[in-house]
Amino acid sequence: MAARKPAAKPNVSPDELRQYYRDMLLIRRFEEKAGQLYGMGLIGGFCHLYIGQEAVVVGLEAAAEEGDKRVTSYRDHGHMLACGMDPNGVMAELTGREGGYSKGKGGSMHMFSREKHFYGGHGIVGAQVPLGAGLAFADQYLDNKRVTFTYFGDGAANQGQVYETFNMASIWKLPVVFVIENNQYAMGTSQKRSTSTEDIYTRGAPFGIPGELVDGMDVLAVKAAGEKAVAHCREGKGPYILEIKTYRYRGHSMSDPAKYRTREEVQKMREERDAIQHVRDLLLQGKHATEDDLKAIDKEIKDIVNASAEFAKESPEPALDELWTDIYASEVPQGDAIDA
Repeated sequence: MAARKPAAKPNVSPDELRQYYRDMLLIRRFEEKAGQLYGMGLIGGFCHLYIGQEAVVVGLEAAAEEGDKRVTSYRDHGHMLACGMDPNGVMAELTGREGGYSKGKGGSMHMFSREKHFYGGHGIVGAQVPLGAGLAFADQYLDNKRVTFTYFGDGAANQGQVYETFNMASIWKLPVVFVIENNQYAMGTSQKRSTSTEDIYTRGAPFGIPGELVDGMDVLAVKAAGEKAVAHCREGKGPYILEIKTYRYRGHSMSDPAKYRTREEVQKMREERDAIQHVRDLLLQGKHATEDDLKAIDKEIKDIVNASAEFAKESPEPALDELWTDIYASEVPQGDAIDA
């Protein structure tokens, strides 16, 4: 990506711009704290951080309406926070504690919130894509004008089930926005080495699905593209593809040394293309906030994140008998017939 041009006048209100800054900063500080807890041994298993990609989910949540759904892969903490899930519950789940969203039994890949219409967090690459189409099918059946945001990465874009889903979603004109979070390296292989086409969104063309490439380091560009895609879906025109070009600053997971790219490349992105710094510049240059205002927001966010870490540490581990709960959605009383 080229160096960012001087900040243009934003097409949103100062209050909205400040909210985007706050939301992105919350994700980044939360992920930094999660990385610290992982290093301390308080988070086990895998830990995939969203640092650098914050503008993607914050921009799309700005285009969403109440009742819209979202489903994503295992790099999901940012999505949870952006849709309004409680940082305490997210951090407690990451640390395997009872106060977590899945009572400490699932970790980052098994967190859900029916209240916030967040349906995971999925550990199998690409497996969430057909699930997202299924959520959209339910909304179409109910005729409730809701839209499902189905997130997946550039690596998952080469999965066969993605194209089966494209085909079905197009035939049935499902209200689903397929969001390709293209951070350019998948698990550790650059897009140029793994993918035959430079623009992944064009792969929807054989199925009659429109799409576009979006600057994922600009939250306002993401919001504008999201509004266009959402309007397309709500009007009954079928699915839409957004390939959002972004960049993760950390490795694929906490155990990835990321030797497949140079430190200079990462530093250049941080200095020239950082999404949070971009909004900070817009706020300051437009006189929508002062340095003191932004310092106050930063302190507020740090307090929230530190509180979530303390909540997680103080929350007990799940009781042994909790292992047998939440296995089935509901129980069928003995003697009741089940329709075949």
